[in-house]
Amino acid sequence: MAETLVNSKTETAAHLNQYAGDPNFMTSLARGLCVLEAFAQESPQMTISQLSSKTGLSRAAVRRCLYTLSRLGYAGAEDGQRYALRPKMLTLSHTYTVSNTLSSAAQPILERMSDQLKESFSVATLDGDEIVYIARSQVSRLMSVDLHVGSRLPAYCTSMGRVLIASQPPDEVERYLSRVELKPFTSKTVSSVDKLRSMLRNVRRNGYAMCDQEFEIGLRSIAVPVYAPSGKVIATVNLSGNAQRMPLLDMQTQFLPHLRAAANELSVFLR
Repeated sequence: MAETLVNSKTETAAHLNQYAGDPNFMTSLARGLCVLEAFAQESPQMTISQLSSKTGLSRAAVRRCLYTLSRLGYAGAEDGQRYALRPKMLTLSHTYTVSNTLSSAAQPILERMSDQLKESFSVATLDGDEIVYIARSQVSRLMSVDLHVGSRLPAYCTSMGRVLIASQPPDEVERYLSRVELKPFTSKTVSSVDKLRSMLRNVRRNGYAMCDQEFEIGLRSIAVPVYAPSGKVIATVNLSGNAQRMPLLDMQTQFLPHLRAAANELSVFLR
Protein backbone atom coordinates (compact mmCIF):
# COMPACT_ATOMS: atom_id res chain seq x y z
CA MET A 1 0.00 0.00 0.00
CA ALA A 2 2.80 2.42 0.84
CA GLU A 3 4.39 1.92 -2.58
CA THR A 4 1.38 3.29 -4.42
CA LEU A 5 0.92 6.17 -2.05
CA VAL A 6 4.20 7.81 -2.94
CA ASN A 7 2.85 8.39 -6.43
CA SER A 8 -0.75 9.18 -5.47
CA LYS A 9 -0.60 12.73 -6.81
CA THR A 10 -1.29 11.72 -10.44
CA GLU A 11 -3.71 14.25 -11.93
CA THR A 12 -6.62 13.00 -14.04
CA ALA A 13 -8.77 14.36 -16.84
CA ALA A 14 -11.62 14.87 -14.36
CA HIS A 15 -9.39 17.11 -12.27
CA LEU A 16 -8.64 19.26 -15.30
CA ASN A 17 -12.33 20.01 -15.80
CA GLN A 18 -12.16 22.65 -13.06
CA TYR A 19 -10.10 24.81 -15.42
CA ALA A 20 -12.62 24.65 -18.27
CA GLY A 21 -13.32 28.11 -19.64
CA ASP A 22 -10.04 29.61 -18.43
CA PRO A 23 -8.53 31.18 -21.58
CA ASN A 24 -5.04 31.19 -20.08
CA PHE A 25 -5.03 27.52 -19.12
CA MET A 26 -3.03 25.36 -21.58
CA THR A 27 -4.98 22.11 -21.65
CA SER A 28 -2.54 20.31 -23.93
CA LEU A 29 0.35 20.96 -21.52
CA ALA A 30 -1.77 19.83 -18.58
CA ARG A 31 -2.62 16.58 -20.38
CA GLY A 32 1.05 15.93 -21.05
CA LEU A 33 1.82 16.38 -17.35
CA CYS A 34 -1.02 13.96 -16.50
CA VAL A 35 0.64 11.34 -18.66
CA LEU A 36 4.06 11.94 -17.09
CA GLU A 37 2.67 11.69 -13.55
CA ALA A 38 0.91 8.42 -14.36
CA PHE A 39 4.23 6.56 -14.51
CA ALA A 40 5.10 5.16 -11.09
CA GLN A 41 7.31 2.62 -9.36
CA GLU A 42 4.59 -0.02 -9.57
CA SER A 43 3.84 0.81 -13.21
CA PRO A 44 7.06 1.98 -14.92
CA GLN A 45 5.92 0.77 -18.34
CA MET A 46 2.42 1.21 -19.75
CA THR A 47 0.55 0.96 -23.00
CA ILE A 48 -1.59 3.73 -24.45
CA SER A 49 -4.70 1.90 -23.24
CA GLN A 50 -3.33 1.60 -19.69
CA LEU A 51 -2.36 5.27 -19.59
CA SER A 52 -5.77 6.23 -20.92
CA SER A 53 -7.46 4.21 -18.19
CA LYS A 54 -5.23 5.62 -15.44
CA THR A 55 -5.49 9.28 -16.46
CA GLY A 56 -9.02 9.38 -17.83
CA LEU A 57 -7.71 10.92 -21.06
CA SER A 58 -8.81 9.59 -24.44
CA ARG A 59 -6.51 7.19 -26.24
CA ALA A 60 -6.04 9.79 -28.96
CA ALA A 61 -4.98 12.43 -26.44
CA VAL A 62 -2.56 10.01 -24.73
CA ARG A 63 -1.11 9.02 -28.10
CA ARG A 64 -0.42 12.68 -29.00
CA CYS A 65 1.16 13.33 -25.60
CA LEU A 66 3.41 10.30 -25.92
CA TYR A 67 4.37 11.23 -29.46
CA THR A 68 5.45 14.70 -28.30
CA LEU A 69 7.25 13.41 -25.21
CA SER A 70 9.04 10.78 -27.29
CA ARG A 71 10.17 13.31 -29.89
CA LEU A 72 11.55 15.50 -27.09
CA GLY A 73 13.33 12.56 -25.44
CA TYR A 74 11.30 12.36 -22.23
CA ALA A 75 9.57 9.04 -23.02
CA GLY A 76 9.80 6.17 -25.46
CA ALA A 77 8.73 2.61 -26.25
CA GLU A 78 11.35 0.01 -27.10
CA ASP A 79 8.74 -2.46 -28.37
CA GLY A 80 6.47 0.17 -29.88
CA GLN A 81 3.70 -0.55 -27.36
CA ARG A 82 4.82 -0.20 -23.75
CA TYR A 83 6.03 3.31 -22.96
CA ALA A 84 8.47 4.31 -20.24
CA LEU A 85 10.14 7.51 -19.11
CA ARG A 86 13.64 8.27 -20.36
CA PRO A 87 16.69 9.54 -18.43
CA LYS A 88 16.12 13.04 -19.80
CA MET A 89 13.33 13.33 -17.20
CA LEU A 90 16.08 13.63 -14.57
CA THR A 91 17.00 17.04 -15.96
CA LEU A 92 13.65 18.41 -14.77
CA SER A 93 14.07 17.27 -11.18
CA HIS A 94 17.71 18.34 -11.19
CA THR A 95 16.70 21.82 -12.36
CA TYR A 96 14.34 22.15 -9.40
CA THR A 97 16.93 20.87 -6.94
CA VAL A 98 19.69 23.23 -8.03
CA SER A 99 17.38 26.23 -8.42
CA ASN A 100 15.65 25.80 -5.06
CA THR A 101 17.72 27.46 -2.34
CA LEU A 102 16.32 25.35 0.47
CA SER A 103 16.78 22.05 -1.36
CA SER A 104 20.35 22.77 -2.43
CA ALA A 105 21.28 24.05 1.04
CA ALA A 106 19.64 21.14 2.84
CA GLN A 107 21.38 18.24 1.12
CA PRO A 108 24.92 18.79 2.47
CA ILE A 109 23.54 19.48 5.95
CA LEU A 110 21.60 16.21 5.94
CA GLU A 111 24.58 14.27 4.64
CA ARG A 112 26.80 15.73 7.35
CA MET A 113 24.28 14.73 10.01
CA SER A 114 24.04 11.20 8.62
CA ASP A 115 27.82 10.88 8.69
CA GLN A 116 27.95 12.03 12.31
CA LEU A 117 24.88 10.31 13.73
CA LYS A 118 24.53 7.30 11.40
CA GLU A 119 20.80 7.93 10.87
CA SER A 120 18.54 8.95 7.98
CA PHE A 121 17.38 12.56 7.67
CA SER A 122 14.98 14.37 5.34
CA VAL A 123 13.60 17.78 4.47
CA ALA A 124 10.09 18.16 3.10
CA THR A 125 7.54 20.81 2.20
CA LEU A 126 3.75 20.73 2.03
CA ASP A 127 1.91 20.31 -1.27
CA GLY A 128 -1.83 20.12 -0.77
CA ASP A 129 -2.49 17.43 1.83
CA GLU A 130 0.80 15.61 1.21
CA ILE A 131 4.43 16.19 2.06
CA VAL A 132 7.02 16.20 -0.71
CA TYR A 133 10.65 15.30 -0.04
CA ILE A 134 13.04 17.95 -1.36
CA ALA A 135 16.25 16.58 0.23
CA ARG A 136 17.19 13.28 1.85
CA SER A 137 20.19 11.38 3.21
CA GLN A 138 19.77 7.69 3.94
CA VAL A 139 22.14 5.39 5.79
CA SER A 140 19.95 2.28 5.56
CA ARG A 141 16.65 1.16 4.10
CA LEU A 142 14.10 1.67 6.88
CA MET A 143 10.83 1.47 4.99
CA SER A 144 9.33 -0.88 2.44
CA VAL A 145 8.81 2.13 0.20
CA ASP A 146 11.91 3.61 -1.44
CA LEU A 147 11.87 7.28 -0.48
CA HIS A 148 13.74 9.83 -2.56
CA VAL A 149 13.55 13.48 -3.59
CA GLY A 150 10.07 13.95 -5.05
CA SER A 151 8.44 11.18 -3.00
CA ARG A 152 5.08 12.04 -1.46
CA LEU A 153 3.48 10.83 1.77
CA PRO A 154 0.28 11.75 3.61
CA ALA A 155 0.56 14.59 6.08
CA TYR A 156 -1.70 13.23 8.81
CA CYS A 157 0.37 10.16 9.80
CA THR A 158 3.91 11.49 9.30
CA SER A 159 5.92 13.64 11.69
CA MET A 160 6.89 16.09 8.94
CA GLY A 161 3.30 16.38 7.78
CA ARG A 162 2.06 17.16 11.28
CA VAL A 163 4.65 19.90 11.71
CA LEU A 164 3.59 21.49 8.42
CA ILE A 165 -0.15 21.18 9.05
CA ALA A 166 0.12 22.41 12.64
CA SER A 167 1.94 25.54 11.46
CA GLN A 168 -1.01 26.64 9.30
CA PRO A 169 -3.48 29.30 10.52
CA PRO A 170 -6.26 27.81 12.68
CA ASP A 171 -8.92 28.16 9.97
CA GLU A 172 -6.68 26.33 7.47
CA VAL A 173 -6.10 23.55 10.00
CA GLU A 174 -9.85 23.16 10.47
CA ARG A 175 -10.45 23.03 6.73
CA TYR A 176 -7.82 20.32 6.49
CA LEU A 177 -9.41 18.34 9.31
CA SER A 178 -12.82 18.60 7.64
CA ARG A 179 -11.59 16.93 4.45
CA VAL A 180 -8.84 14.54 5.54
CA GLU A 181 -9.46 10.83 5.10
CA LEU A 182 -7.69 8.92 7.87
CA LYS A 183 -6.68 5.75 6.09
CA PRO A 184 -5.33 3.15 8.57
CA PHE A 185 -1.89 2.18 7.29
CA THR A 186 -1.14 0.34 10.55
CA SER A 187 -2.97 -0.45 13.77
CA LYS A 188 -1.26 2.62 15.28
CA THR A 189 -2.43 5.14 12.65
CA VAL A 190 -4.45 8.01 14.12
CA SER A 191 -8.10 7.07 13.62
CA SER A 192 -10.15 10.09 14.65
CA VAL A 193 -10.20 13.75 13.65
CA ASP A 194 -10.53 14.83 17.28
CA LYS A 195 -7.38 12.92 18.21
CA LEU A 196 -5.51 14.36 15.23
CA ARG A 197 -6.62 17.86 16.20
CA SER A 198 -5.24 17.29 19.70
CA MET A 199 -1.96 16.00 18.26
CA LEU A 200 -1.61 19.07 16.06
CA ARG A 201 -2.16 21.34 19.05
CA ASN A 202 0.62 19.53 20.91
CA VAL A 203 2.93 19.91 17.92
CA ARG A 204 2.27 23.63 17.79
CA ARG A 205 2.88 23.96 21.52
CA ASN A 206 5.99 21.75 21.70
CA GLY A 207 7.64 22.84 18.46
CA TYR A 208 8.16 19.32 17.15
CA ALA A 209 6.20 16.22 16.13
CA MET A 210 6.74 12.50 16.63
CA CYS A 211 5.14 9.56 14.85
CA ASP A 212 5.36 6.06 16.24
CA GLN A 213 4.77 3.40 13.58
CA GLU A 214 1.68 5.11 12.16
CA PHE A 215 2.70 4.86 8.50
CA GLU A 216 4.70 1.66 8.71
CA ILE A 217 5.28 -0.78 11.58
CA GLY A 218 8.86 -0.55 12.84
CA LEU A 219 9.35 3.08 11.80
CA ARG A 220 9.55 6.02 14.18
CA SER A 221 10.25 9.62 13.26
CA ILE A 222 10.64 13.06 14.77
CA ALA A 223 10.46 16.39 12.93
CA VAL A 224 10.94 20.11 13.58
CA PRO A 225 9.93 23.21 11.59
CA VAL A 226 12.15 25.33 9.35
CA TYR A 227 11.23 29.01 9.57
CA ALA A 228 11.44 31.72 6.93
CA PRO A 229 12.54 35.22 8.03
CA SER A 230 8.85 36.20 8.19
CA GLY A 231 8.30 33.55 10.87
CA LYS A 232 6.32 31.31 8.55
CA VAL A 233 7.10 27.59 8.55
CA ILE A 234 8.11 26.66 5.02
CA ALA A 235 9.65 23.21 5.52
CA THR A 236 10.52 20.58 8.08
CA VAL A 237 13.53 18.44 8.98
CA ASN A 238 13.11 14.94 10.32
CA LEU A 239 14.91 11.87 11.56
CA SER A 240 13.59 8.38 10.75
CA GLY A 241 14.67 5.46 12.91
CA ASN A 242 14.02 1.82 13.64
CA ALA A 243 11.53 1.45 16.49
CA GLN A 244 13.31 -1.56 18.02
CA ARG A 245 16.60 0.23 18.56
CA MET A 246 15.40 3.80 19.03
CA PRO A 247 13.22 4.50 22.10
CA LEU A 248 10.98 7.55 21.89
CA LEU A 249 12.81 9.19 24.79
CA ASP A 250 16.14 8.84 22.97
CA MET A 251 14.70 10.57 19.92
CA GLN A 252 13.72 13.51 22.08
CA THR A 253 16.86 13.76 24.21
CA GLN A 254 19.59 12.72 21.76
CA PHE A 255 18.35 13.82 18.35
CA LEU A 256 15.92 16.69 18.83
CA PRO A 257 18.74 19.20 19.53
CA HIS A 258 20.52 18.16 16.31
CA LEU A 259 17.31 18.57 14.30
CA ARG A 260 16.70 22.03 15.72
CA ALA A 261 20.28 23.06 14.97
CA ALA A 262 19.88 21.88 11.37
CA ALA A 263 16.58 23.76 11.03
CA ASN A 264 18.22 26.95 12.33
CA GLU A 265 21.10 26.48 9.91
CA LEU A 266 18.67 26.11 7.01
CA SER A 267 16.78 29.23 8.07
CA VAL A 268 19.97 31.23 7.63
CA PHE A 269 20.00 30.43 3.89
CA LEU A 270 16.55 32.01 3.54
CA ARG A 271 17.55 35.42 4.85
